[in-house]
This record gives sequence, structure tokens and C-alpha cells, in this order.
Amino acid sequence: MASASIYRQVLGADYARLQPELQDYFDPGEGAGRYGAGSGIFARAGCPRPWLRPLLRLVPVSNAFFPDYGTEVPFTIRNYPHRDPWGRQALTAVRSFGFPAGPRIFEDTTVLTAPGVLTDYLGRQRNLATNLVLQVTEEGHLRMNSPASRLFLGPLRLPLPGFAAADAHVEQWWDEAAGSFRIRTQVIQRQLGTVFEYDGMFHYALRPFDGVLPGDVEPDRWEHRV
Repeated sequence: MASASIYRQVLGADYARLQPELQDYFDPGEGAGRYGAGSGIFARAGCPRPWLRPLLRLVPVSNAFFPDYGTEVPFTIRNYPHRDPWGRQALTAVRSFGFPAGPRIFEDTTVLTAPGVLTDYLGRQRNLATNLVLQVTEEGHLRMNSPASRLFLGPLRLPLPGFAAADAHVEQWWDEAAGSFRIRTQVIQRQLGTVFEYDGMFHYALRPFDGVLPGDVEPDRWEHRV
């Protein structure tokens, strides 16, 4: 029996306020037999501050905040609803950005870690975790904010202090005129401003899914701690 999607569970009655196309986008839950796949062109993607890009290579989180920046960037996404190794309902997403030097991957797993609570685990080793707060706008768009982050390095759980932390702000909606989905993401560091972003349009469709994550979607390790 299929479970309600983690977004439907967390939003509750507010889920019905989303644009119908967004409701369809976020609807498949674990056991629904469907995953989502999309592609498009992003107006811009990556780190907009040239002096900061070399420093992003030093961040101990792979397949997340890449040190590239470009415009008119080809984009693909795959979303898989499933349960993590501890039985928690989850949604794993793999995004690919097509830069001239080669593709960059941004991957994460959003997990229902408690009733009404979403935790997003980023990177190939899922070793950066952030809270995920959802809000439906008056227009029926979905806003997602990540106000608190922590880094897992081996046995250590390291909450990022205010001076080092960055807040992620995401807004996704259906653009009726363009006939496609839009998403705008900004990661804002309190002293530096925007340090990572992507903004663009993409088409999206649901496809059959047997419930088994493909090998390239499985992370190198899962994280249980919150």
C-alpha cells in the first residue's frame, strides 16, 4: 500500500493550497510505483562569486555545492520516493548540471525524521544535514527554507555556528504561460550574501518505479543522526 508523500504529510491541509501541478509533482509517496524525471535549461547555476569558487573545493561535502558557475545550463532531475535503511520515509533527488567542463551533481535525501519534521541530508555521503521548513504562498507556490545545518564528520556532529552557516531559500511553482515548472534556489551566507544559486525552468513527468533505487542514486553512505 502506498504511503502519502512526505510533503503531503508535513503540509497537511495546506497541501490542497498548492497549484494542482505542484500537487501532482510532490504526490508520489513510498510504494506508489512512480518516480519523477525532468529536464530543462537553467538561466544560471552555481557559485556567483569568483573568489569563493576555489574555496568550495575544500568543503568536505561532495556532490552538493560545486565550484562552477554558468548561464543557460542544461539541467536534469530524478526524484525517487522510498524508505531509508532505518525504515523512515524519504525522497532522494539527483540533479545534474551540464557545464562545459563536465556535469556537476547535486544530490540529497529528504527524510521524515519525526511527525511533521523533514531533515535534508546533502552530498554523496549525506554528511551535511539541514532542517527543511515548508510554506505554501498565496499563489500556491511551495517555499522551502533551511534555517539550521550540521556537519557529520565520522563520529562528530558539528552544528554550524551562525557566522559560518548559510540558509537555503527555495521557491518552486508551475509557470502556466511557459507550460513548465520553475524553481529558484539561493544559499545565502549572512556575511557574504548569495554563495550558491540555481534558477530555471524544466519539464517533468512521472515514470514507473519498482521501488529499488538505481545504483547511481544510492549514496556512498546513509546518515541516521539528526
